[in-house]
Amino acid sequence: MGFRCGIVGLPNVGKSTIFNALTAAGIESANYPFCTIEPNVGMVPVRDARLDRLADMVNTRKKTPAQMEFVDIAGLVSGASRGEGLGNQFLAHIRQVDAIAHVVRCFENSDIVHVDGSIDPVRDRETINTELILADLETVTRRMDKTAPKARSGDKEMIAQLEILKKLQDMLDEGLPARMLDPDKRGAALVRELCLLTAKPVLYVANVGEDDIATGNEMVERLKKEAEKEGAGVVMISGAIEEELASLPEDERLEFLRDMGMEESGLDRLVRAGYRLLGLINFFTVGEKETRAWTIRKGTLAPQAAGVIHTDFERGFIRAEVVGYEDFVACGGEAGAKDKGVWRLEGKDYEIQDGDCVTFRFNV
Repeated sequence: MGFRCGIVGLPNVGKSTIFNALTAAGIESANYPFCTIEPNVGMVPVRDARLDRLADMVNTRKKTPAQMEFVDIAGLVSGASRGEGLGNQFLAHIRQVDAIAHVVRCFENSDIVHVDGSIDPVRDRETINTELILADLETVTRRMDKTAPKARSGDKEMIAQLEILKKLQDMLDEGLPARMLDPDKRGAALVRELCLLTAKPVLYVANVGEDDIATGNEMVERLKKEAEKEGAGVVMISGAIEEELASLPEDERLEFLRDMGMEESGLDRLVRAGYRLLGLINFFTVGEKETRAWTIRKGTLAPQAAGVIHTDFERGFIRAEVVGYEDFVACGGEAGAKDKGVWRLEGKDYEIQDGDCVTFRFNV
């Protein structure tokens, strides 16, 4: 079960620098627009202290963290929805991701050019959002043109769809993203079918200079106010610091963070924010051979969670043997959890919880 987060923004805002630090991919990062033509893809391990604790408890031979997939998409420019700057190609790449991390430049540096000649995070955010809205407006309008004749003929399904499309069109005309629509099940299904860009959850990434990482700056505050209007969050990162952190060994990373007055890296905050944005949780399989974190959406039932490990597990699902993380640790492992009565059997209607340690039983 893959979860893809697309990194978007104007050219030269630090997208590729942040992607490099996330994935240590070493892709080209240059001071000119459209350095990134084809999207770069990287799998990023999700740091989880619970996995480390579980692996140590059972003396596991292999520890496998959960991962998120990040996609570095080329810089968009004004007019992208009309094909400017290879815009149509880049917009198509955005359609393929589950969520959007919108990098906004919140630092001054005369050596790094800005496509608009000045630094203004509110304007830059609006430029990208406008292009995504215009692209969605075109998609909705085309669908309305196809739906209207069938609705006029009395097709009840098409009449209902046309009403939803009209609501979407009105919202987009007002400059509001499609994700702010509160549809019923039918409307939600139609929005998914249309693959609207602005229906995807978004997180703003404020890229600041090294001196502003602790306190932020006026530009970050302005960005936060705008993000609040659409219910979106803001994560503050210094691309320069993260790039340096990525080049250090693990033990030196921790010392570097302490020297900077930081408890965790900005990229760890970004990954966790991505989890929250997509409604993701982790469950664990624990054993001497391997201890592993698995990613699912909140609300996933036990058979579907088993299917994340292997499709045979879902098809032949019998039951799940479950111990919560806190109980597993407090009882010293599975045997202790059984003795204390906190180890339990769950059926196909059980909703896996964040931190559950699970063994699936199934028929082959």
